[in-house]
Amino acid sequence: MGLNEDVGRRLRTLRQDSDVSLSELSRRSGVGKGTLSELESGRRNPTLETLYALATALGHPLSAVLSDPLPGGAPAGSRSGVSGSAVTAVLMERYEDGGAVTDVFRVTIRAGAVQESEAHVPGTTESLMVLAGTAVVGRPGALGAVGPGDSARWTADEPHVYSAPDGDVQGILFVRSPVPGAERS
Repeated sequence: MGLNEDVGRRLRTLRQDSDVSLSELSRRSGVGKGTLSELESGRRNPTLETLYALATALGHPLSAVLSDPLPGGAPAGSRSGVSGSAVTAVLMERYEDGGAVTDVFRVTIRAGAVQESEAHVPGTTESLMVLAGTAVVGRPGALGAVGPGDSARWTADEPHVYSAPDGDVQGILFVRSPVPGAERS
């Protein structure tokens, strides 16, 4: 089974387990019903932006549609990347504790590109450790430049931006989201 089919199966299972219709998920996420149907059937190539919109609308972190968790929280399956307008992300690890899921991605931010990410599930934070290049990241109005060996952290339950103004950026992105249905303190 390829990436498209795997993602489609997981997406359909999450939607059905949440007792949400295709029409309702389309309304919540802003993704067209036809696109959603093609994604669930594995006939459409998902983008990073679309998968985040759908996972967020269902109240789950991105890893919920990218991997089947193994005991101990590690992701199963291939390490295929999913790309957006500026970022390619490869899920490397998924760790779940009592109150949160931490997804660890190997990311590339393409030179000259800008990715404007919509808000994720309430309570989500992101941290980027830059390996090479200089990234400009964070919430609009609070953007910061981060170079090799440095890191930045921001709340991701608000719109946020990734860019690489001076060349490709390589990094490790940590996305920490509340466990669906868990009480936050």
